[in-house]
Amino acid sequence: MHSWPAPKVPLIDCEQIPERVSAFDARSLKIKNVGPETGTAKLYVCGITPYDATHLGHAFTYLTFDTMNRAWRDAGLDVKYVQNITDVDDPLLERADATGQDWLELATDQMQLFSTDMEALRVLPPDHLVPVSETMDEVEEMILKLKEKGLVYQLDDEYPDWYFRCSKVPGFGKISHLNRAQMLPEFAEHGGDPERPGKEDPLDALVWRLERPGEPSWESSLGKGRPGWHIECTAIALNRLGANLCVQGGGSDLIFPHHEMCNAQSLAVSGEDFAHDYVYAGMVGLDGEKMSKSKGNLELVSRLRARGEDPMAIRLALLNHHYQSDWEWFASDMEAANRRADAWKAAFCAGKGTAAKPVIQELRKAVRNNLDTPKALRVIDEWTSAVLAGDGEDTQAPAKVADAVDALLGVRWD
Repeated sequence: MHSWPAPKVPLIDCEQIPERVSAFDARSLKIKNVGPETGTAKLYVCGITPYDATHLGHAFTYLTFDTMNRAWRDAGLDVKYVQNITDVDDPLLERADATGQDWLELATDQMQLFSTDMEALRVLPPDHLVPVSETMDEVEEMILKLKEKGLVYQLDDEYPDWYFRCSKVPGFGKISHLNRAQMLPEFAEHGGDPERPGKEDPLDALVWRLERPGEPSWESSLGKGRPGWHIECTAIALNRLGANLCVQGGGSDLIFPHHEMCNAQSLAVSGEDFAHDYVYAGMVGLDGEKMSKSKGNLELVSRLRARGEDPMAIRLALLNHHYQSDWEWFASDMEAANRRADAWKAAFCAGKGTAAKPVIQELRKAVRNNLDTPKALRVIDEWTSAVLAGDGEDTQAPAKVADAVDALLGVRWD
């Protein structure tokens, strides 16, 4: 599937700094350098299940990894970025059934909306945007490799689905740092089925669901059916990026079971971890609760845009929160972002300003140091205030700072 059009990213005319890009790695539980010193940084970010797109929780996650992508590129790295689309999954099928819409039509419409929102927010597109519905052969091949190792089994049931023996893989639990007692409720809350009769272990994860009446299904040597959740990302990532890629990312609700299962499956198939580092964006709340499709308490990028909100102001509102933080969305976020946007636009259009080099160096440091976008915004705020106060005589500074803001923060007004 084609991604949305890529915005042009300017090269910054300013000497580099020695700092590498760092972020908080969930496995090591520390802030550390992520990505190589030179060469290619490989990034996999779990994509949306395409309904109720694009809510601000989605947008916050993808802006987090857009910031990482931009920081890596600015540091001289090539970036290979893959994202999936979970276009075959129970919540999507349930929504299609509830609304009477064909599941594929619903997924296609929502992916178009998501792509339009990402383009409006100037998010750099992935090199590969992969719908699960187009990967059935890959998933089957991955499951058969697990079968050869004795790590999948079939239930003796009316629907003899296939399950992955996750606890048989050494190191299971090292991504999430959860013990078994903690895993069980997390598994139940995030798409697992610990209570299903016939499973060898309540934590075993579905990898192939046999056909049910009225559900989409595909022919397979495993029986006609469709994939479970975790095996999809494992197959998509390993086949395009290889194992032990630089960063697997997503919202913090994916740590367990999703990313733990992906890592176990990668270890089982390749002998290597899925990723070297695991980076997560915090949860966004609304009305005192986590913004959630199941709860219906959503604010959508498209809804804000339809009200006339500037996409760059939306981007600024999101970047004003550190990616590790859980936070709540308020209407005042847009009001503050619009004030900031007006000031920045005025400074970028000024005929002169204070020198660009120091502010660009500080901007780079902020972004590379644990993707600290709130600090990066404050750096530009301080420069903007000085420019609007009439300080500085450098006629090239406004254009240079505007290019740096575009390259590193993805904010630009044409």
